[in-house]
Amino acid sequence: MALTFELDPDFTPALRDGITTLWADVTNAGGAVGFVPPVTPEEIRPDLLKHLVAIEKGQVRLLVGRDADGAVAATAFLTLNDHRLMRHWLWLYTVMVHPRHQGRGYGRDLMAAAADAARSIEGIEAIRLTCRGGTGNDRFYAACGYKEVGRIPGAIRVAPGDDRDDIVMLLPLGPADL
Repeated sequence: MALTFELDPDFTPALRDGITTLWADVTNAGGAVGFVPPVTPEEIRPDLLKHLVAIEKGQVRLLVGRDADGAVAATAFLTLNDHRLMRHWLWLYTVMVHPRHQGRGYGRDLMAAAADAARSIEGIEAIRLTCRGGTGNDRFYAACGYKEVGRIPGAIRVAPGDDRDDIVMLLPLGPADL
């Protein structure tokens, strides 16, 4: 069964707990979403709070995917640019699908839903994201239509002696390429 996606859901305590649990589970399964395992939901909560503050300010939009039971199974944060010369594209952050749902095409569904959400925002012509090198995520995003447009060698330090590239990828949304 497919996930059901919702842009800008009401932020309830259950949604908060679902996202923090998802984020911890994805991290602990090896996902490159801003933390290094092991991590607990309590360690995630301050980062989620930063996203929530930005949502309240109108700078970020939350996309949530729910499974057949209504549980949070996927998320992505669409972050608008406030710089006047860059308002025609947005950032996609913290793209996650719960490990129990991976391998079913839900990641592609999430990326398609994120592109649809971005297209619904007036003036948005592209999505930009970054991913950690050495994970294979760049191949996944490329399969979803993103193009690598930059790479910063060793910009992400996962652990002492384990530096990874920061890969910048772009998905044009309209007829004109950026």
